[in-house]
Amino acid sequence: MLIQINTDKNIEGTTELITHFTSLLQDRLQRFDEYLTRVEVFLSDENASREAGNDKKCILEVRPKGQDPIVVTAVTDNLYLSVKTAAEKMFLTLEKSVSKKRVQG
Repeated sequence: MLIQINTDKNIEGTTELITHFTSLLQDRLQRFDEYLTRVEVFLSDENASREAGNDKKCILEVRPKGQDPIVVTAVTDNLYLSVKTAAEKMFLTLEKSVSKKRVQG
């Protein structure tokens, strides 16, 4: 499973940030490793340098093998919390999707 992290112009995509989020996503989504080809992360700071509360956005898109992408979004006041929240949402979404396939197939 390839993990690609993209940031907008308001977030510096440092090596530490990319390493941290890659590790977090690998840990949370490793159960679905054989099911996914790619995980793409889009991080943005909606209000740039202004203090505006919940403006850190994480869009998490996964590409299941042979299927359409699945996308979840989380917006919080903290970039790390946004990624963690999106990862949890994705885990639950994939859990439901895999369970459905097992029942059907």
